[in-house]
Amino acid sequence: MRNQESEGANPDLESDSNRNGNLKIAQSDQSLVTVLDDIKSSKSKAVINYGASWCGVCSQIFPAFQELSKSFQGLKFVYADIDECPETTSQIRYTPTFQFYRDGEKVDEMYGAGEDRLRDRLWLHS
Repeated sequence: MRNQESEGANPDLESDSNRNGNLKIAQSDQSLVTVLDDIKSSKSKAVINYGASWCGVCSQIFPAFQELSKSFQGLKFVYADIDECPETTSQIRYTPTFQFYRDGEKVDEMYGAGEDRLRDRLWLHS
């Protein structure tokens, strides 16, 4: 599922703007560290969805998260599977967990799913 055809693409970070909107998928601890560093240095507004492949709720909310990434272009959207990024996600206790960043700093966190709750929180932070 990786997009390695783009020139200069990080092989551990999937991004396909037609399919995923404004969404990047961290495939490893190193790619998540790179994303977090970019959020901090650019002082970007961002939301990170921490989930797991075995989590049914995570699988249910992911398509909505993907679609919402197309509507909130001012936010960077990132998905990180806790099993693929075990070192950088060791502080995550519940899946899904959504963390919201503004000016490079974490400002909010939401546990669990719910498309309406997520949309409201994204609107608040966009």
